[in-house]
Amino acid sequence: MADDQTLPASLLGPFHGEPPPAPAWFEAAMAIEPERSTLAVEGVDIELLTWGEVGKPGLLFLHGNGAHADWWSFIAPFFAKDWRVAAISWAGMGGSGWREAYSADTFAAEAFAAVEAAQLEAGGVKPIFVGHSFGGFPTLFCAARHSERLRGAIMVDTSIQPPEKRWKGPPPRSGFGTRVYPTLKEALARFRLAPPQPCENLYIADVIARRSLKEVEGGWTWKFDPAIWQRFSMPDLGLLLSEIACPCALMWGERSGLMHAETLDYMIAQMPKDVLRLPIPDADHHVMLDQPLAFVAGLRGLLAAWA
Repeated sequence: MADDQTLPASLLGPFHGEPPPAPAWFEAAMAIEPERSTLAVEGVDIELLTWGEVGKPGLLFLHGNGAHADWWSFIAPFFAKDWRVAAISWAGMGGSGWREAYSADTFAAEAFAAVEAAQLEAGGVKPIFVGHSFGGFPTLFCAARHSERLRGAIMVDTSIQPPEKRWKGPPPRSGFGTRVYPTLKEALARFRLAPPQPCENLYIADVIARRSLKEVEGGWTWKFDPAIWQRFSMPDLGLLLSEIACPCALMWGERSGLMHAETLDYMIAQMPKDVLRLPIPDADHHVMLDQPLAFVAGLRGLLAAWA
C-alpha cells in the first residue's frame, strides 16, 4: 500500500463534478442495466440488483464495508450471459435500510433472502457467493455454518489477522459519515477509498461515489449508517476458517496492504487444504476497481473450476 503522503488530496476533485472519461468496455458494461428492487429481511428493506436469465446458475456478489451493490455494476454484466447474477446492499449501507443491531446471522439472512428473491437456485443448482473485503466475512460465515446451501464461496481481499493482531472492538468512528455537503460537486470531491490507496481508474471511482451519496435537507451525504460498528457482532472469524465445508477460493490484490505474507500464511494454514488461491497482479485492496478486467478473467477461471 502506498504511503498516504503519495495519495492525491482528492480523487475526483480535479473533475469539478463532471464524470471522468471512461473506456469503451466500461461504457458497454454499464449500459447493461440491472433490474432494481427491494426485499424485506427481518424488518429492513434490502436493495437488490439482478442481471441475466432466471434458470442459469446463481452468482451473488457481496460488497465491502460502507459500499453498496453498485460496486458490482461494471463487473456483473460480464457474467450475465452464463449466470443469473445478483448483488445486494447490506443493511446499513447503500440503498438498504438500517438496523438497530447488525450480526453475522442477519447478514446471512440477507444473503439467502437475495438468493430466493433473485431465483438464483431456479436452475436446480446451489449458488456461489463472491464477497469482497468485509463482504467476505458473511461469505465465510455462510461457507462454515450454512455450507449445505452453497456450491462455492470466494473471498476477495478479505483479511483475517492472526489472533495476536486481531480486531478487539469497534474502531473510534463516532460521527463519521454524517456530514452534509451543500453540493454534489463538494461531496464527490470528498470521496475516498478506505483503506486509503491510489486509484488509476477514476471513471469507476466516480460511478461508485455518485451511487454512495443521497440527497438530504441541506445537500448531500453518504448513504451508510455511521454507527454500524458500534452495533455490530460477529463470531471469531479465525475459528470459522477451519470450519469451511464447501468449495472455497481466496483472491487478493498482490499489492494489498491488508494481505501481507503473515496474514496470508495464517489464513491459508487455517483453511481447507484444497482452497483455491488467486493473487491479482498490480492490484491493491479494491481488486475489482484496480484491475477490473483481470478480476473478471480470474473469477471466470475460479468459476470454471467448479463447473
